[in-house]
Amino acid sequence: MRQAVPVPGDPHDDEPGGQAAETVRQLQALATPAGGAALTRARELLAGRADAVTALTRLRAEVGVELAGPAWGIARQRERARPVFGADADRLFFTADALEQAGRPVLADRRAARLLAGGVRSVVDLGCAAGTDTIALARAGATVVAVDLDPVARELTRLNTAASGLPGVEVRDADAVQLVAAASEGRVAGCDAAVLDPARRAGGRRQLDPDRWSPKWSTVQALLDAVPTCLVKVAPGLDHDRVPAGVEAEWVSMGGSIVEALLWGRAPSRTWRRATVIDRDGGVHELTADADPGDAEPGPVRGWLHEPDPAVIRSGLVSLAAAELDATLVDPTIAYLTSDAAADSPWVSSYRVSEVLPFNLKKLKALLRARGIGRVVVKKRGSPIEPEALARQLRGPGEGSAVVVVTRVAGAPTVLVCDPS
Repeated sequence: MRQAVPVPGDPHDDEPGGQAAETVRQLQALATPAGGAALTRARELLAGRADAVTALTRLRAEVGVELAGPAWGIARQRERARPVFGADADRLFFTADALEQAGRPVLADRRAARLLAGGVRSVVDLGCAAGTDTIALARAGATVVAVDLDPVARELTRLNTAASGLPGVEVRDADAVQLVAAASEGRVAGCDAAVLDPARRAGGRRQLDPDRWSPKWSTVQALLDAVPTCLVKVAPGLDHDRVPAGVEAEWVSMGGSIVEALLWGRAPSRTWRRATVIDRDGGVHELTADADPGDAEPGPVRGWLHEPDPAVIRSGLVSLAAAELDATLVDPTIAYLTSDAAADSPWVSSYRVSEVLPFNLKKLKALLRARGIGRVVVKKRGSPIEPEALARQLRGPGEGSAVVVVTRVAGAPTVLVCDPS
């Protein structure tokens, strides 16, 4: 985690008197009545769109130098959090890194409900960050032990659980690796269940190799083996071969993007793979398979093109969506489906195909101009082109619009011109 108040991005350490200790002191000061007043004033200045220099000058004059910078930093993080956390954002404390790691409350609540569905009453949150998972678990009725080696994470969790009316949460300075290694009789840290969210960034860069996560993959596997009722958040690109037998892997998407990937311990697992799509109205759609369903069959491009949701693709369940739609793949290696009819399905986005032609930029531009199409959205799969660059090249004076899909069909570079959805 990195400091966000008052200087976002500066590294902190755990040495006595170091930056971590200073950040904790600042957070504790903001939790006082005077700190609350400073935060309120900082929010007012942000709402008024005052620039940072002017705002900080006024804050220093009104609330003092000690509170001004930290209050401004937290107020900015709350403003960033508001679209996701709603009104709760105005009572929670975040650093920049903690907010980036914090999941959406609706997803945290969903995870907590499923983990506790079997009657579990106590859960350890292994790496509590800002405490958002701890809050969801406690609200769902669990007794929660929140652990972290980072003193800033522990303080954020204390403040946020107290601000949420959950003062009974226990926060400990402990190492998740050691706790998992000491797990026995299906319990860890004295709890019946566990949640683990390994850090997947280091030095500001995403770590794709699970053996470079913190904790490493060996701890993830040890937890899944030792504690039947557990949940591990993983990277969406996790190799399926890493998933142990008997452990359900789930990919969740919202708004057309994957928002989380989960490994469910053997107790809450109900299937082999699950793709979960949460629509704009909050509806939850689940596609599951108890075993590998294999690949969909390829076939010629027909009247409609279907783009599977990324959760369906990552879970390896495209063939199930294809079976529902009576669809085939445009190419054995490409996750685009095609059928004779439009699809009213949560698993795909559908586009009517108006033209199929070999990829040739000159001929494509001529075709679009002849049809009066001046605005295009470019999609691609299995092609090295850059969609934004191609869209600029295809822009013209026409008033019409189209979706241009650059892909492979039966192995050949191909363009599908589609009507906008």
